[in-house]
Amino acid sequence: MTRAGTNTAVIAGVGAHLPPNTVSNHELVERLDTTDDWIRSRTGIARRHVISPGTTTADLSVEAGGRALKSAGLDRVDAVVLATTTPDRPCPATAPEVASRLGMTGVAAFDVSAVCTGFLYGLATGAGLIAAGTAEHVLVIAAEAFTTLIDPDDRTTAPIFGDGAGAVVLRAGTPDEPGAVGRTLLGSDGENADLVAVGTRGAARRVEGPLPREERYFRMAGRQVFRHAVTRMSTVCADALAAADWTARDVDLLVAHQANGRITSAVADFVGIPPERRASNIERVGNTAGASVPILLADAAADGTLRPGHRVLLTAFGGGLTWGATTLVWPDVSPVT
Repeated sequence: MTRAGTNTAVIAGVGAHLPPNTVSNHELVERLDTTDDWIRSRTGIARRHVISPGTTTADLSVEAGGRALKSAGLDRVDAVVLATTTPDRPCPATAPEVASRLGMTGVAAFDVSAVCTGFLYGLATGAGLIAAGTAEHVLVIAAEAFTTLIDPDDRTTAPIFGDGAGAVVLRAGTPDEPGAVGRTLLGSDGENADLVAVGTRGAARRVEGPLPREERYFRMAGRQVFRHAVTRMSTVCADALAAADWTARDVDLLVAHQANGRITSAVADFVGIPPERRASNIERVGNTAGASVPILLADAAADGTLRPGHRVLLTAFGGGLTWGATTLVWPDVSPVT
């Protein structure tokens, strides 16, 4: 249980894991009707990490979660929140297995699904557990084996996505200390649910026998998603800055979901964040969906782009449609590699 006056979630550790297998644009070009220049110019991506056969979302989660725990100097927390679009099975949730494999059988553990906004939804959930006094320490993991949803022969989606996981440890603290998570603003628009979707594998479409190829895989209405992503992230970023009583000039680093290089640039331009204050790793990891924000946090902290005392603006947009943003001052924590 948390102590009186210590009900704000504070980041105490960070970690990430990318599967070792990488696929370059040149390898994709060999089978897709595209070019390296076409992929780079439209997405900003040069390569991505892809899980090997037999690797699961739980495997990715255990690696990232274990590193975040080590970063925080802990071997146990009170709850594990796993944000994922690619659970290992529809039932049960993947989080309890992850908790047990990390040596934490008995703690609260559950999945959260918000596609590419998953980490921010998970972060808000973890912060809520702390605010309610339910937990003093929470491990929030975002893990995606997104390439398992992608048609490998679809030139519009196959070049975009990669696999990976990122995680943070939250502890109970006070709102005036470094690492304190600010007000997290979240939104959704279910009227546009079909813009980003996998048509089957759920209760709404129970199909027996072979499925048409277009129904087996992830699909996305690219142009419409681009427009919604820029509009929604720009607006929620402005709202999060207002909630923190910050302006764009106060932001040392924008950490945005790495959906597409052009989307990130458009959002940053709208909010007023110059190029030198935008974190990015999309060129070498691709779009890792809900895992992209914590992976980017770990990367930026590791290479010195993100330093203690930096004022950080986090934002993401995903299927649902969902979106979110929050602010924090980066604490003196380092990722474990």
